Amino acid sequence: MTKTTNLPMGQLMDREPLARYTSWRVGGVADHLYKPTSIEDTQRYLKSLSADEPVLWLGLGSNVLIRDGGVRGSVIYTRGCLKQMEETANGVLKVEAGVPCALVAKLAAEKGLSGAEFLAGIPGTMGGALAMNAGAFGGETWGLVSRVLLLNRRGELIEREASEFEIGYRFVSVAADEWFVACYLDIPAGGNEESREKIRSLLAKRAKTQPTNIPSGGSVFKNPEGDHAARLIEATGLKGYSIGGAQVAEKHSNFILNTGNATAKDIESLIEYVRAQVQEKQGVLLQTEVRIIGEELVQ
Repeated sequence: MTKTTNLPMGQLMDREPLARYTSWRVGGVADHLYKPTSIEDTQRYLKSLSADEPVLWLGLGSNVLIRDGGVRGSVIYTRGCLKQMEETANGVLKVEAGVPCALVAKLAAEKGLSGAEFLAGIPGTMGGALAMNAGAFGGETWGLVSRVLLLNRRGELIEREASEFEIGYRFVSVAADEWFVACYLDIPAGGNEESREKIRSLLAKRAKTQPTNIPSGGSVFKNPEGDHAARLIEATGLKGYSIGGAQVAEKHSNFILNTGNATAKDIESLIEYVRAQVQEKQGVLLQTEVRIIGEELVQ
């Protein structure tokens, strides 16, 4: 049973099952899960932890596979917590890490800003999008970022310019003990109705080409240079292949679905099987886009 303690600011839960916080709907328990109410409250919580306590940040829980044995230490849950969005001077949007990317696309369109529409196709929060330079429909998160706010392991707030980071395909050179808590997005002015129509078009395309109504973790593998992971997986004959309750999606081969009773072990086993088969038959070693974290379940 979940033990809940109401703190003066945020909410701390002990032995919290993480399956309810991930888009795959799998994962063991966290020793502690903290829902902060603000960046300042998050600072306070980090400062309260012992120096050796592991810390994991979790937003929408997409692009992450949490093993069945769960996560030791503290999970800081940002979705619906670090949720502030505001327009500053000159059309710059300040967005906190827990805001879903789709809401950022919507706000930008409402403000008459053009170029953030692709964010509607990213099934995650801005914190996760910043950490991996998430992209969709030809756009990438860091193409919009001018500067960011981070917290380090000691709870200190740091502001950095985008130019201070090395950015690549699904890669950002952020230190292991620093985490994004907000960003400033510099989005050009445009027509709001045109932006709304583009968002509608992109979402329709996503619904047509991706399995959006069954639990998944998003795209599992990075696209190799000059090719597509989905094409390689399909060419290997793995569309629809299953291990336990995990299945390679028929609609898009770079998605693995939880068909209803999958464990994290099923999903991880299928990921490794797909990697091995594609390497054997196509000569390409696929790299995971999904982060696999936590401990194996000890039987």
